[in-house]
Formats: sequence, structure tokens, C-alpha cells
Amino acid sequence: MERIPVILIQIAVLIFAVIVHEICHGYVAYKLGDPTAKNAGRLTFNPLPHIDPFMSILLPAFLIFSGAPFIIGGAKPVPVNPAYFADHRKGMMMVSAAGSGSNFALAAISIGLLKLVAGIPALISPGLVYILQYMIIINVVLAVFNLLPIPPLDGSKILTGFLPDRAVYTYQKIEPYGMWIIIILLMFGILRMILMPVFYLLQQIMNFIM
Repeated sequence: MERIPVILIQIAVLIFAVIVHEICHGYVAYKLGDPTAKNAGRLTFNPLPHIDPFMSILLPAFLIFSGAPFIIGGAKPVPVNPAYFADHRKGMMMVSAAGSGSNFALAAISIGLLKLVAGIPALISPGLVYILQYMIIINVVLAVFNLLPIPPLDGSKILTGFLPDRAVYTYQKIEPYGMWIIIILLMFGILRMILMPVFYLLQQIMNFIM
């Protein structure tokens, strides 16, 4: 496919993936007793409440214009109040894991659909194949990216669930600089080095399926 249609497919898939990611954070928090995200109107597929200037616009735009083979990004974090949880640490770990878990689930569903399409020649069309392929790539890469232990990414909140209180206090001091850390990793190609092996592995899996 031409570059522009591919970019549009990636943007559409990314928007869907990050919205599902954030909704799952909020939904799990709600099921654990925290109505904050629901009351803030964040349990919605309307993209507008989820837009974050850096993660939703600047980061994907940078990757598009730099010619990256895939784009990643994120949405505005849903508000969560761990005071509602019976076990604050366990609750935050579950809420944090729900985001990446939802992306892995979407990728698994897409792999199943791609395998189904590949087995029925009448269903094969370039557009559908590209959509399913990018559903796999973007969701897995997004999940892995969010599991990096860099505040405020989900991986940092999962990690704090295993740290002693004193270490958590020290670790949380990094959070105001988290986005700068991500920018530095991006500018020096370190983020690419981390994520490209995941991308290549997914390509091998999809080539095997097709």
C-alpha cells in the first residue's frame, strides 16, 4: 500500500488501541471500587477526553516523519484514586497491568483473525490484512512500551508494587522527569533498540501465518 493510506491505518489503529488501554485502566479501577475515571467521563470511546499533547500528537508525529516502521503513543492517563482500593498496592498493580493486558488481548484476537483470513482466500484483501497486521504490531509494541519501568508508564506502577516503601518514595521522585527520559531515549535511538526486536519478531510471526 502507499505511504499515506498506511499512515492513516496506523493512526486509526493507534487511537483505538490507546483508548481501549485507558478505558481498561478506568474500568478495572471502577470494579475495584474507584469511580474517579467513570465520574470524569473517561470510560468512553470518544477520543477527545483521552488526547494528550505529547503522547497522542507529538510522539506519533515524530515517528511518522522520521520514517519509523510503526508508530506508538499514548493517551492522557485516566485518574485513579488508590484510596478506594482495599489493598492500595495490589489495586494499583491490577489497574496498571490492565492497560497492557488489553493491548496483548487485542493483538491475540487480531492474530486469530489474520490466521482465519489467511485460511480463506475469498476474505483476503490488502486493506484488511494491513489493518490486522498493524493491530498486532501496534498493540504489542504499545504494551511492551508501557511496561518499561519509566514513570509514569504502567511498568513503573507495577514495579512499585514490589518495592519497599522507602524505595517507592525515592523512585516516585523520578516521575516529574519521566517524559524527558522518554524523549532522551527516543532521540538517542535507545527506545528504537528496545522495540525493534519486538517488531521483527512480530513480522516473523505474521509471515508464518500468511
